[in-house]
Amino acid sequence: MEQFKDWLIQAGVERHVADIGCVVLAVLAMLVAAYVANFIAKRFMLKGIEHVVSRTRTTWDDILLRKKLFQRLSHLAPALLIYAGAPLVFQNHESLQTLTQRAAQIYMLIIGGLVVDAFLSAVLEIYRSFEVARRMSIRIFVQVAKILLYIVIVIVALSTILGRSPAFFLGGLGAMTAVLMLIFKDSILGLVAGIQMSANQMVHVGDWISMPKYGADGDVIDISLTTVKVQNWDKTITSIPTYAMTADSFKNWQGMSESGGRRIKRAVHIDMTSICWCTEEMLAKFRRFRCITDYIDVKAKELAEYNAARGLDDAELVNGRRLTNIGTFRAYVVAYLRDHPKVRQDMTFLVRHLPPTDTGLPIEIYVFCSDQAWANYEAIQADIFDHILAAVPEFGLRIFQNPTGADFQALATPNAPGFTRH
Repeated sequence: MEQFKDWLIQAGVERHVADIGCVVLAVLAMLVAAYVANFIAKRFMLKGIEHVVSRTRTTWDDILLRKKLFQRLSHLAPALLIYAGAPLVFQNHESLQTLTQRAAQIYMLIIGGLVVDAFLSAVLEIYRSFEVARRMSIRIFVQVAKILLYIVIVIVALSTILGRSPAFFLGGLGAMTAVLMLIFKDSILGLVAGIQMSANQMVHVGDWISMPKYGADGDVIDISLTTVKVQNWDKTITSIPTYAMTADSFKNWQGMSESGGRRIKRAVHIDMTSICWCTEEMLAKFRRFRCITDYIDVKAKELAEYNAARGLDDAELVNGRRLTNIGTFRAYVVAYLRDHPKVRQDMTFLVRHLPPTDTGLPIEIYVFCSDQAWANYEAIQADIFDHILAAVPEFGLRIFQNPTGADFQALATPNAPGFTRH
């Protein structure tokens, strides 16, 4: 540079113009060198890394490449060259040297932050490939780490620009605690809620949850620092504040999925005016029902022995114990469900009376279906109640139903088809 400067002076150029010309030439040379360094880093080094990654069997390096970690890292090459070349280019211009190096430092700081950001994103994706990610998500913690990372970058960048210690800005942040808590309120609440959810195993990605307050009923597809996204069964997506998962109640159906059974709980309402004692003709008919043939014989013998042992008068139906059509119907439902291939026999199994109401006597079926898939479960449940509802009249019983227009029409025309006077 000194030789070039002397050559310009000998050529008749003034000294201060020669100084400027040398500086301009040095800057251009540095920029060209930075461009070459960037070209080499991207054209050769980055391509080489991509070639090596494509030939390995591991997947984690592919994830790092997909998150553009190496591409962002290549941007450090020209910045490092400019930072290192500034003292040579601006030998006699200390202020320009300081300005250039600070600009290079800030640029490298930003690139370093982007590299760490890409690394954290890659770590999160790699973690999700393990089974443990199903039980405990770390996305919330990764997001918190990214927020802290960028806060640190901003503080260090400001301290570099202004030439002050980072402690000066940290002290200012302390004075702005209330404002910061207001700005990051949702993030802070989300972090606390995320820790609670992870510690208590409350909800995970893939769980089926229902939260009526927010209109959510479906699978959890994402848990972040501020929101939990639920894809409902109608394919809409509901966003729920993360802190609401600990502040409000919700139902998690994952326990049902892991149990191997899905509950069927539904009642058939019987018209109580159709309940009666069983006659011999009725018993003879019921004996032809395969499911309860043995039940009728065993029960009839048991009741006959009970009444005979106590010398009860059979002339009055209310004396002693007798079979009823409603009791026989319950026994039939139990036998039918015991024989059903899709009903879990090792889980809660109930066919019970509920308290009579103005809509009749509810006979509740409380069992568990072995097929948990929603469509299959609904089809199996429908088949079971199709059969039960069709079997009710065979026992001399009637399903309770509020009067309809057809009922009043039948009353007005007693001879109409289907009309039966009770």
